[in-house]
Amino acid sequence: MLISERHRLIIDLLNEKEHVKIQELVELTNTSESTLRRDLDQLEKENVLKRVHGGAALLQRKRTEQSVIEKATQNLVEKKKVAKYAAEFIRDDECIYLDAGTTTYQMIHYLNQKNLVVVTNGVDHLEALLEKDITTYLIGGYVKKVTKALIGRSAYDSIQQYRFDKCFIGTNAIHQELGFTTPDPEEAHIKEKAISLSRESYILADHTKFGEVSFAKFADLDQARIITTEDEPGRFQKYAEKTKLYIV
Repeated sequence: MLISERHRLIIDLLNEKEHVKIQELVELTNTSESTLRRDLDQLEKENVLKRVHGGAALLQRKRTEQSVIEKATQNLVEKKKVAKYAAEFIRDDECIYLDAGTTTYQMIHYLNQKNLVVVTNGVDHLEALLEKDITTYLIGGYVKKVTKALIGRSAYDSIQQYRFDKCFIGTNAIHQELGFTTPDPEEAHIKEKAISLSRESYILADHTKFGEVSFAKFADLDQARIITTEDEPGRFQKYAEKTKLYIV
């Protein structure tokens, strides 16, 4: 079977199922696993699909964005691991920026530092931060219903008042060449500014965000360190060539 024909069959099956296993492709194309892995690697480089453990998946649409409720229970174990590890980078007496998002929200449970000051654009973060008696500043702005994030011109003007020891940012997508992206340009604008105002920047993401590209870029890989989980040993080594990568 010609390479182009195999690629067409792979793409057709992905469009039908959104996620395929290597074994399914072996049976479909009557081709060896090693050949199919090379095919998937090539199609990933062409931004046709993304590799996942044991197979491949369709890339998300550039403007697709799930609500906080939808994301809250997805990959929860991984999010808690990432959040706990991220919290260990914070020291007493620091000022940090905590981005809106479900993984950054999980960090709050692990914030036990003395004299900590938190600035956030996450509406959902407020109650948990206040319950822990953490000094908290909420930037102003328009409340985005889907993500419960404060965004817009007022949010951008507000965040410029502060300077941070560290910021912890969520992302929808991480790509080796195209960097960190998110569906909403206005939300991307706030993330970008937070990173520029921070001495150290950390991106919190589970393994599903890698290989994806969303609509609006907010940083290059080398502008922040990544804290993540890994579903397949060695899969993220190429990202470690461009930034500090912590796998938990």
